[in-house]
Amino acid sequence: MSALWFYHLERSSLESALAPLLEKCLQRGWRAVVRGTLEERLDLLDEALWTVREESFLPHARAGRAAAERQPILLTSEGGAPNGAKALFLIDGAEPGPLDTFERASIMFDGRDEAAVVHARLQWKAAKDSGLEIAYWKESDAGRWEKQA
Repeated sequence: MSALWFYHLERSSLESALAPLLEKCLQRGWRAVVRGTLEERLDLLDEALWTVREESFLPHARAGRAAAERQPILLTSEGGAPNGAKALFLIDGAEPGPLDTFERASIMFDGRDEAAVVHARLQWKAAKDSGLEIAYWKESDAGRWEKQA
């Protein structure tokens, strides 16, 4: 059964918070899918992942482009994992859908956006009611992730 982790952003941008999590996936040998609901946001994320950290390179592509399924990180608004991903990152209210092919799924939401917080709470309740293993991570004052009890 997949684990579903919730990441509550309070200080960092999505781009700067997502990059190190994607790096950890690649270090584990996992491929990743980032699923969003807004094509414009995925376009911005596509650009940002090339430059968000000078000391690292995050090989990625947008779904539907040439050889996208061969990329370790795939940005998409569609379901599934055409690149064989073991990690799923959901942004901008994207719904998890079936998680059986993933080792871990993560919902990233902006705590400064009340609608995003409300939606994440609904997703938490649905995940808990379905029996998924869930965890909640909150950004500390120092910008680190702290697992909450």
